[in-house]
Order: sequence, then C-alpha cells, then structure tokens
Amino acid sequence: MQIAKFKPEHLTGLALQDAQLHLSRELTTPGFGDTLAQSGFAFTALLDGRVLAVAGVLPVWENRAVAWALLAQGAGQHFLPLHRAVHGFLKQTPFVRVEAFVDADFGAGHRWMRMLGFVNETPHAPMRKYTPEGRDCFLFSRVK
Repeated sequence: MQIAKFKPEHLTGLALQDAQLHLSRELTTPGFGDTLAQSGFAFTALLDGRVLAVAGVLPVWENRAVAWALLAQGAGQHFLPLHRAVHGFLKQTPFVRVEAFVDADFGAGHRWMRMLGFVNETPHAPMRKYTPEGRDCFLFSRVK
C-alpha cells in the first residue's frame, strides 16, 4: 500500500464500499474534491494504482477539525495498514479536538472510531436526521 497526498482526481477512481454508497453524489459535486484538498490535511491510500481510501480532516477553527474517510469496496481486506495510516495521520495533525460523524447503523464504523481513540459523545441517542439524506448519526470525538 502506498500513501500519497490527496488530489481531487482520486475521487473519480474510488469505488465506494456499500456502507458509503449514499455519499456517491457528493463525490461528483463540483468543488468537493478541491475543498478536501485545500484543507491541506488529506491523503490517499493506493494499492497497485487503485484508490483504496481517501481520508483527512477539515479544520473548523483553531484546535478543532472534523475527520472524514471514504473507503473503497474491498478495503476491509487491507484494514490493518489502513488503520495504521489513519491512526498515524491523526497523531500528526495539530488539532486538539477531532470529531467524526458516523451513521447510527454503521457498527463497523463505530468500532473503527473506538480503535482510533474516539469516544461516542452521543451514546444514548443519535443526532436525528443529521445528513442531507436524513440519516441519523453519532458524534465521536478524539481529544489530545
């Protein structure tokens, strides 16, 4: 697996995993990839030239950012190196607080957040109708 600086064109080569297919529309929204790249805190994981995952954080204000990750179909087969790449990336970011929003029914995503050192701040009830599609999400945070 190779780690590269994220480029907007990496989104066109990403065949999303089933759990994230609902995000397909955002991948083609004009300027979406540019926004992620301009944050300066994003990377791409490649395997034999194929985009395996893109991930990063978007700054909200000083010391606070929102983490994001988009994984390709079959990325789970490479979970350990992906996990290590994301974990190392998060340790190097300058933000004290990093938040992540995970679909309420995406158990694998919840487990990954905990493995990365995130805590569910809304464990008893998800944030209702949080996404543009009306999906419920839990808020996870990692504080240095």
